Amino acid sequence: MKKMKIVVAASGASGVNLSIKIMHLLPASVEKHFIMSENSKIVLSQEMNDVTTHNNKNISASIASGSFGVDAMIIAPCSMNTLAKIACGISDNLITRCAAVMIKEQKKLILAPREMPFSAIALENMHKLSSLGIIIAPPVMAYYSQQQSLDDMENFVIGKWFDLLGIPNNLYQRWHIEES
Repeated sequence: MKKMKIVVAASGASGVNLSIKIMHLLPASVEKHFIMSENSKIVLSQEMNDVTTHNNKNISASIASGSFGVDAMIIAPCSMNTLAKIACGISDNLITRCAAVMIKEQKKLILAPREMPFSAIALENMHKLSSLGIIIAPPVMAYYSQQQSLDDMENFVIGKWFDLLGIPNNLYQRWHIEES
């Protein structure tokens, strides 16, 4: 069976811990590739020994080609700058180039914008990308899973992203109603 290939990217420093946690929680059965923008390099790549890390300036990296066969990509956090570049088709670094490849290859692309509140321009860009099939999934909390800590909240968000990627997980308590 072919190993699923996932690219995880972090653009913007706020919330970069989510992308690091995604990398740690992805199952060993997934081939992991990681990109950090210059603004998000707060964690050393040596901390992730089962991950291929890529320099964001290396636009000719293997993952920048459709023929490499990446199955999905998530950008978490996704800065408004990166989101706008993707919406306008600008591929000036490896993160935006990989996103462009996901779009042209009609592969799953999840963007987790971290800004709040969203400006009208950001919402317009998100609408444009959503109409192309890109999944816009900001890190939004839900309360039905009864999180007790920041770790629980992060697991909930990452579990929801894994659900979107088709990666089985038990990271959060799922919704259920007691039958009477």
